[in-house]
Amino acid sequence: MSAAAVAVLVCTLNARATPLAPWTDSHNGILLPTASDVAVISVTGFPQGHSLVVPLSVLLLLVFVLGARGWYLERKNRRKIASLAYVEQRRARILEEINQSKPLAGILEKITELASVRLNGAACWCQVAEGATLGNRPARLSASSLRTIEFPIPSRSGVSLGSLFAAFDARTWPSPAEQEALAMAASLATLAIETSRLFADLVYRAEFDLLTDVQNRFVLEKRLKAMIETARQSASVFGLIYIDLDDFKNVNDAYGHMVGDRYLQEVAKRMKYQLRASDTLARLGGDEFAVLLPEVRAREGVEEIVLRLESCFEEPILIEEYELRGTASVGIALYPEDGDSVDSLLSAADSAMYIRKNTRQGAEWAMEVADEAAVRLKTALNVNRPGLRRAC
Repeated sequence: MSAAAVAVLVCTLNARATPLAPWTDSHNGILLPTASDVAVISVTGFPQGHSLVVPLSVLLLLVFVLGARGWYLERKNRRKIASLAYVEQRRARILEEINQSKPLAGILEKITELASVRLNGAACWCQVAEGATLGNRPARLSASSLRTIEFPIPSRSGVSLGSLFAAFDARTWPSPAEQEALAMAASLATLAIETSRLFADLVYRAEFDLLTDVQNRFVLEKRLKAMIETARQSASVFGLIYIDLDDFKNVNDAYGHMVGDRYLQEVAKRMKYQLRASDTLARLGGDEFAVLLPEVRAREGVEEIVLRLESCFEEPILIEEYELRGTASVGIALYPEDGDSVDSLLSAADSAMYIRKNTRQGAEWAMEVADEAAVRLKTALNVNRPGLRRAC
């Protein structure tokens, strides 16, 4: 037997052994086996190399498969986390642009791009209600090779703001991920559209007179200040007209404030029709208006616009069953002749308006006095000359 072998020894006792056999312990009376009683029936050694190839190969293959699967899952999770982080980064950027009131069209295009990223590059676009189509809309949308889905853009009041669309390969099947991506994009689109409209409404309320739909005093003073700076740089001139409606208080007292409001609306509409696109008509408050004229070179150009504004009162204003006739007092100021600041120009135009109003009222009062005197004179003559009265 070799030193590396493992021997399996099977010992058999000779049934015919006698107590006095050579291997017998005579002193203790114990029978011991002899060499002839021991036989080797089999010898088993360590496994040979070729017998380990298969189990080791299977084991290595199993380890490789488990390692590859773990690497794939880890890589997949990392890519998923990176994709989600990228989507959230773009979503945060869109929310920031919505908060900054950036142009709505650009925001909606970025929302469709974000939805396309979520949908693994599928074409996405947005149709705004009564508005434009934005995004990546396929040219051949009716082709049978495309599967199109639509997701509504709801408003908080329930009115539809439009729809989001996505186009997929016709061989693909719908999945919940498509609805989740479009739902996320629709919520962003709702926020963008409603925020844009709210901002536009706030701007309108801040810059326009809600009754007459013309600019307010704030806008007039802002544009007047900017025009002064421009005129200083270019050494140019411009005009300012101050308008006050005569006896407007009597209209409110006689017919009520509702008729008075409609009277103001009609007057503003007529004056706006007489102005050029570059001119600015603003209501300063009550029955006072102002017109900013950037395209004039002399006082005569301003006077021409004044005549056109005064013509607005030639025809009566019909409101319900009432026929109202009115007039306006107008004053003008020219930059830099009459003032070189916002306050000085408004003050000069206002003063010129009151001078003109008082002058006209004085002339009208003189004419009334003259007419009354003529009537009294004629009456006195008729009393002193009865024959002439009878002849009449």
